[in-house]
Amino acid sequence: MSFMEKVGSLMRRPGEDAVPKDEVPWWMKYLGRGLGTVGGGIAIFLGVWNCLGILTADVSCLVSGMWQMVAGFTAIVIEAPCCCLFIDFVQHLSEWVDKKPYWNRAVFYCGIAIPPFLFCIDLSSFLGSGLIFATGVVYGMMSLGKKASREEMQANMAVQQQQHPQFNQQQQQQQSSQGAKSNLVENAAPMGNSKAVVPPV
Repeated sequence: MSFMEKVGSLMRRPGEDAVPKDEVPWWMKYLGRGLGTVGGGIAIFLGVWNCLGILTADVSCLVSGMWQMVAGFTAIVIEAPCCCLFIDFVQHLSEWVDKKPYWNRAVFYCGIAIPPFLFCIDLSSFLGSGLIFATGVVYGMMSLGKKASREEMQANMAVQQQQHPQFNQQQQQQQSSQGAKSNLVENAAPMGNSKAVVPPV
């Protein structure tokens, strides 16, 4: 494979998933990739800024900055492998991640975004890790899929009631018991107006 073919295959990948995920809108796919790429770059830059905390002997901010740089680089490697052509295994890693369900990426991004903020609580940690965390949230929303229409939900409910008649009976019993309880409450007299009747001795 020539260099230009490799670049073309890398640039073509965002629109093509190895696993068909047709229920996810195209704009959400590009939002996840764009947010991961831009967020990873910003996280690397702000991670370097946090590493300058070593000048003030703030070791926790140094660790936070190093973690944030690694997390940002990992996000770029997964979301935009065309930015890392100088590393051979990037293409295979990105293809392997693309074959996994979206919730795997959501958990991974949210997991790697939390520790920098725990080590060093400042604005650069919040912004850098926050963008990676937001990427995880986008992938989490993608894993939920598209909401069914009202007609589809009603059709599914009708099928469930036909397959499980005892479920329908339980619903009717619950509705009748709730109706009886509401009648009891409506017919009850107020506590302040009721008088106790004492039977004669």
